[in-house]
Amino acid sequence: MKKVIFMGTPAYADVILRRLIENKSVEVALVLTQPDRPVGRKKVLTAPPVKVTAQDNGIEVLQPESLKDDEIVKKIEAVGADLIIVAAYGQLLPKSVLDIAPCINLHASILPKYRGASPIQQAILNGDEYSGVTAMLMDVGLDTGDMLGFKYIKTSQAPTLDLMMQKLSELAADLTIDVVKEFEKLAPIPQLGALSSKCKKIKKQDGLVNFDSALELYRKYCGYFGWPGIFVEGGMKLHGVELIENSSQNIAGEILAIEDEAVILACKVGSIKVEGLQPASKAKMSAKAYIMGKRLKVGDNLL
Repeated sequence: MKKVIFMGTPAYADVILRRLIENKSVEVALVLTQPDRPVGRKKVLTAPPVKVTAQDNGIEVLQPESLKDDEIVKKIEAVGADLIIVAAYGQLLPKSVLDIAPCINLHASILPKYRGASPIQQAILNGDEYSGVTAMLMDVGLDTGDMLGFKYIKTSQAPTLDLMMQKLSELAADLTIDVVKEFEKLAPIPQLGALSSKCKKIKKQDGLVNFDSALELYRKYCGYFGWPGIFVEGGMKLHGVELIENSSQNIAGEILAIEDEAVILACKVGSIKVEGLQPASKAKMSAKAYIMGKRLKVGDNLL
């Protein structure tokens, strides 16, 4: 039986942790996750999903602000783990931790593409044909370590961020078990740095969209689904966006048609269908209800 330490924080990591706990050939001896954070408008202090799962299974949990704390490093070392499994932990591992045991990261991209904080969103925003996960040996760089294995799917199988997160979480969990089981037999493959790309941490303002390109707007809707969502200047959010076509030349923001509770809106290039609109600081409503309330009709401009 392999003894492992797990480091991770969000739902993506939680799926992997659950799979490790279920596996009879693995002992999860210690879990590290980010400190509890305020969540939502009421700022309720909330534990990360990984912490909840670990505590439910009687596993010790550490939530250090920094892995550079000598006492934390000593606690990790004292476990005597065969492997350290890392998935969306939220901190870079210092050399003092990397030297304790082989550290395997489950990164949600097909490396060396999209090193960094938002690989899933970036693949969707760029319209990549494939998305996937990579298991890699960690070093002091940012997602630069030698690769141990991959799993991937067609991006069209899970077009929005929430669906892709679910798919990749399951793939990452499968890959984790494979790598842990076969670790001694694997031959690590160095990454080609010349082919690498990086992605930044997503910020709220990234959700701001214009009506220049229907395809670009739709990709932002898919990539920023849930948070930060997409919104126009002034703060109105768009919900339930579908790409109608991406070739017609139009006046941006023109209302082209009303279909049930949705509206068809023009972009400079292409058109989209929008099911819901949510003015700043107000409740979401059907797109039709919004334009009726504003006394807008086909041919008028939403913007």
